[in-house]
Amino acid sequence: MSESTRWDIDPAPLALIIRTPDEPGTLHALTRVIFEHRANITYVDIAERRADGSTTYFELEDVTAPQELIRDLGALPMVWEIEQAPSFARIYGKRIIVVGGGAQVGQVVVGAVAEADRHNIRGERISVDTIPLVGEENLAGAVRAVARLPRAVALVLAGALMGGDVARAVYEIREKGIIVLSLNMPGSVPDAADLVVSDPIQCGVMAVMAVSSSARFDINRQRGRRY
Repeated sequence: MSESTRWDIDPAPLALIIRTPDEPGTLHALTRVIFEHRANITYVDIAERRADGSTTYFELEDVTAPQELIRDLGALPMVWEIEQAPSFARIYGKRIIVVGGGAQVGQVVVGAVAEADRHNIRGERISVDTIPLVGEENLAGAVRAVARLPRAVALVLAGALMGGDVARAVYEIREKGIIVLSLNMPGSVPDAADLVVSDPIQCGVMAVMAVSSSARFDINRQRGRRY
């Protein structure tokens, strides 16, 4: 996936919440109608499963006749209710993921949330997610998973020592278009990251600036630098 695909998230796909029975064949029936309308499914999630049914959430692009699509989906016998909703991209926008030690993660988040707030009140949507983790295997798995997270565009690695398979995972997700920032720490991760920032609060600020559509900050001109 290219960097432009990751960073320039379409703010207005058609988002639908559909209530149906929880039974085999339901998803096939829904996607068949979507296919017949030549719409592209960009995201799908079975949001809840209960004894009285399930809820499937779709985000669709290239929808030429939204109301006709909604009508045809609603005509399926297994569809109990269908609702158009704001997309996750419109509500939560681009996601920055912060992974590492609890104390360092907390400080990075302080900077990232403060900077994101400045951009979001002007109309952007940037959200910050975190998970404190220790151990090379856990960290490497978390790094690789970022490339599979919807709308994730940047990762900040905030710890005291990271290397080995974690660094290999960083190279892998950078190839998939994820921006990676790292605190300045022992290990090979700082050498693998796009940008290294010593101060955790400033690192959080710069992560937001790197993905913002309005900030005058070009990550391509900062790669390989340490601050």
